[in-house]
Amino acid sequence: MSYPLKMLKREFDHKPIAAQIYVTDQCNLDCFYCSEYDNSVPHPSLEDLKKWIGKIKDLGCVRIGLQGGEPLLHPKIVEIVRFCKSLGLRTSMSTNGFKLTQTLIEDFEEAGLDSLQISVDRMTPIPSTRKSVKTIIPKIELLKNSKLKFNITGVLFNESLKEAKQVLEYGFSEDIPIHARLVHAGPNGRYDVETGEKAALEKMLDFQIAAKKQGKKVHTTASLFNYQKSLLNKNNLDWTCVAGYKYLYVSAKGKFWLCCVNRQPNIDIMAVTPKILKSYFHKKECQDGCGIYCIVSESLANNHPLQFAAREVWDRVQSNTARLRARLIKVNSFLTTAIKPH
Repeated sequence: MSYPLKMLKREFDHKPIAAQIYVTDQCNLDCFYCSEYDNSVPHPSLEDLKKWIGKIKDLGCVRIGLQGGEPLLHPKIVEIVRFCKSLGLRTSMSTNGFKLTQTLIEDFEEAGLDSLQISVDRMTPIPSTRKSVKTIIPKIELLKNSKLKFNITGVLFNESLKEAKQVLEYGFSEDIPIHARLVHAGPNGRYDVETGEKAALEKMLDFQIAAKKQGKKVHTTASLFNYQKSLLNKNNLDWTCVAGYKYLYVSAKGKFWLCCVNRQPNIDIMAVTPKILKSYFHKKECQDGCGIYCIVSESLANNHPLQFAAREVWDRVQSNTARLRARLIKVNSFLTTAIKPH
């Protein structure tokens, strides 16, 4: 059975599908909008991380995301990836990319890392955020010459809007999967549109939707684009959050959280049972306006699995068809030029 079909089947059971685990709270940057780092906290030990990851697997998860902080700061990050893969977990990692090296990339290849997400904010750095494409182009070049699957993710907010299109077009020109999503700006993870911002933000979402239909590698599902547009227009969709039920978070101290914003019940992950997880399958007070997209995406898939799958298949067919058409046009142009009499 293919991986997408396995994931679709898993939407009909009562076990969690995915987890995010903080392998460290430390970070090498200090982006103004981020509160998910604390450089005073030591890295969790490899032994503790293995114990918590083993528990995640035992609960039923088949996917795990390694994050922080900055995961590359953990001195045992390759061993962590290798352990996740030894348990059969599909393993991804989110990073700002600053600490990537040729050796580290080769080690990740050998360890079996499934995908790497590079987070950027702008095309060029500014005092409030150094996470820019131009800063990490040498790192991106290393990844392009490797076997690692990776994508670039950007966020849309006031200080990134002017360069968001440049960031996206860079990804398109380099044939790198990329997207830019609305940043969850509120203290509760909710997205609040600032005065005069809505039109510009919606324009950037529409730009990505159109680009995907043209065959560009836009790394966001049709369902999430629809959700983000509903955020901008204050149209609350009817959905049930599955945080803590199908998707869970584990802190760098081994605590079970519903998500990165709702850090409840904050109990030891080793004490979590299937019954506890199932108790979180209900609408949550904080879900309206939620900007935690991994949770939103899994919730939309779980609430209406067949409808979600059909929409994504159709979206992918359209994009792949457009991509094939563009390639055929290039081939035809090349052949026409090659056989043209001189």
